[in-house]
Amino acid sequence: MRLFGQDAQIAAFREAWASGRMHHGWLLAGDAGLGKASFAQAAAVRLLAEAAGPPIAAPGLETPEDHRIARLVAAGSHPDLMRLERLYRDKTKDQARSITVDQVRGLGRLFATAPSFSPWRVVIVDAADDLERPGANALLKLLEEPPPHSLFLLVSHAPARLLPTIRSRCRVLRFTPLPPPAMAAALRQALPEAEAAEIDTLVAVGEGAPGRAVRYAGLDVAALDAAMAAILAEGDRDNGGRAALARALSSKAAQPRYELFLERVPQRIATAARTRRGPALAAALEAWEKARDLAGSAVRLSLDPQATVFELAGLLASLQPSEPDSRR
Repeated sequence: MRLFGQDAQIAAFREAWASGRMHHGWLLAGDAGLGKASFAQAAAVRLLAEAAGPPIAAPGLETPEDHRIARLVAAGSHPDLMRLERLYRDKTKDQARSITVDQVRGLGRLFATAPSFSPWRVVIVDAADDLERPGANALLKLLEEPPPHSLFLLVSHAPARLLPTIRSRCRVLRFTPLPPPAMAAALRQALPEAEAAEIDTLVAVGEGAPGRAVRYAGLDVAALDAAMAAILAEGDRDNGGRAALARALSSKAAQPRYELFLERVPQRIATAARTRRGPALAAALEAWEKARDLAGSAVRLSLDPQATVFELAGLLASLQPSEPDSRR
């Protein structure tokens, strides 16, 4: 898999590897969907493959799929690579709320025996923000006294929430939104069967985050955005627009688009707020806070989708200025 729009991050990692002074802990920091997890996976595979041989001529962090190490990782059977992520519960199939201390302690199995293919062992934590406090403390002990030739790649969407001592033990690589050409290339790789028009739409709505845009694929985000834009522009004085959205997004079959709507409404309000000043800005910020809180809790609290959509669309409608100069 090729990485797009991450040349500086790739160069920093490659330089550290080539120098022979690879830092044991790397904090991959930035908003969700920017490709941090993909970077961690590619970096882990490339390091393990180069350390084990044979030599790789591919650029950046690419590893040929037929390389023996790449095949082992793809099969989930490389003994020197471990991932820490929230587990799925057997009965409900829901994802656990955190990465537990027992999962972190399970890394002892990785470091208790000699590595199999090279001196290196790699741990990917995706995401470090999900570590419960005891788990974070257990990971900190490993970062403070890392085993020889160990590499920890910590994905973080909110690094300020991590223990300061974890941040201080890691080298930080910051990830920023991708420019449109890199976004388009990443999406064409991830969605090879998508039409050009859909790629263009996803580039526009993904806001530089290919992971976010991929989740929008096939959900007709353009039509959903058009409905929201109409409510924003016209105010929906007869409640028709919000009622239509509520009906369209309330069925079980519409659940993916409903969750997309929950994500998009706070974003649309935030975008509208950037053009406002004075009382209009204050009103937009208040609407954004309400939308963020409601959208963030809707699925978790199993709120009624129809009522939730109607209320969120009402927050969009509330941003329609009542006077011509209300934005000033």
